Amino acid sequence: MPDGKPAGVRCIQLDDANGCRIFGSPARPAVCASLRPSVEMCGESREQALAWLDRLEKETMA
Repeated sequence: MPDGKPAGVRCIQLDDANGCRIFGSPARPAVCASLRPSVEMCGESREQALAWLDRLEKETMA
């Protein structure tokens, strides 16, 4: 597994409102900065968004 957390595990940088505590910081991982939200990614619910991210993770694992 690549460095980082697995899909579906809450990021430790999220605040109570699900905002990124390190948004805009050089400490923010490149993978986070590269994600561009879309209807396809976010879906209609948190569950759909997590399923999309899980699929992306599996498809990009070497």
